Amino acid sequence: MIDIGVNINHPFLLDDLNKTLTEMKGAGVNGMVCIASDLKESKLVQTLALQNNAIWHTLGCHPHQAKTWNKESKQLVSMMIKESKPVAIGETGLDFNRNYSTPEEQFYAFDQQIELALEFDLPLYLHERDAHNAMLERLNAYPQLAQKSIVHCFTGDQASLENYLALGLSIGITGWVCDERRDADLQASVPHIPLDKLLLETDAPYLLPRNIRPRPKKNHPKYLPWVAMEVARLKGVSVDELTKQTNRNAEALFGITLSD
Repeated sequence: MIDIGVNINHPFLLDDLNKTLTEMKGAGVNGMVCIASDLKESKLVQTLALQNNAIWHTLGCHPHQAKTWNKESKQLVSMMIKESKPVAIGETGLDFNRNYSTPEEQFYAFDQQIELALEFDLPLYLHERDAHNAMLERLNAYPQLAQKSIVHCFTGDQASLENYLALGLSIGITGWVCDERRDADLQASVPHIPLDKLLLETDAPYLLPRNIRPRPKKNHPKYLPWVAMEVARLKGVSVDELTKQTNRNAEALFGITLSD
């Protein structure tokens, strides 16, 4: 099993990385994709991935951090890609929920990261909040790129899901699906995700699955099996079938090989 979304920069996970990896593997999660949200984190996760074969990484800039993207950023990321190729460009996209960066700053950073993905033949690792139509408009201009990219931490309804699937996007599901307080739309959507477009992630240390007992304080890659159990239940398949397929999906999408 692979966790395709971990925020490894958090001290809870990073301060004792060996312990994090040991506990992750002990739970049957044999690898993780560490997400970059800006250039500083991009350098961090690239270094970690070079040091450990259970870690893969993205390179890019989250829409919250788009204000930090400047005219030198694209060249800096390009140089990093040539040094050690990531599995995807991102976490990039659009977030009009909080607007920590202006829409104009977000569009600029997003467009430049789309150019990087095209130049280096890499998938996009996408974030979207309250920007669905704007995201669709951008991705519709790059249909071949959309078909090989992924919407990370999907929490939308069936209509949003169908729009993304029509573009050929893969869909990442987190522990949000285990939250009885807010997951009705997502739980109704999950059965409509084709198995060959589905991937699993924790978004650790955030989005702790609420079906864990006793309940921990923070999320961890070792809790990915709880996400898998809930998704398998909603899909009406066994956990074994689900994890085998999502492993294949991750290998195909990111161009990686998972260890047993």
